[in-house]
Amino acid sequence: MIDAMDKAAGLSPEDALFATRRFRPEFVQGAEECRLSVLRPANDQGLAPNLRVALARRMAALNADPVLMAEYDVQLAQLGPTEQLLALARGDADLEEPLATIARHVDLITLTPKKAEASHIVLLAQAGLNNPQIVALSELIAFVNFQTRVATGLRLMRSA
Repeated sequence: MIDAMDKAAGLSPEDALFATRRFRPEFVQGAEECRLSVLRPANDQGLAPNLRVALARRMAALNADPVLMAEYDVQLAQLGPTEQLLALARGDADLEEPLATIARHVDLITLTPKKAEASHIVLLAQAGLNNPQIVALSELIAFVNFQTRVATGLRLMRSA
């Protein structure tokens, strides 16, 4: 079965790299379960799926990953995004709160994670996010940035 990581890397069952990934099926399954848990969790903690996918699309763009950008565009279109969520996904900075604060945090962690400080979490709380929402946002940021790096690595390995 082709999972989202295979799709992002352009792998098919005929590729040797596809089979190589299956040497560790727990990693393949774990990555897919993680993807589902951050994008469409059973309890979204008040961070709706359309917001999560808009943020994922934004991070894919920050990571210059056109394959994932296109995939997240498709997913976002299916979720009926508002104009603000479309602007968020495009990378706009002129957003209403709390989206503006969330976008700044996502951009910071995606582009310059070494600059992150505890005070940035305080800003999220001041924008109205509660602790479970901040944790959920952090999980989403971690996963999408992981996804872009793994997909890029797999594409490089496939092209070698």
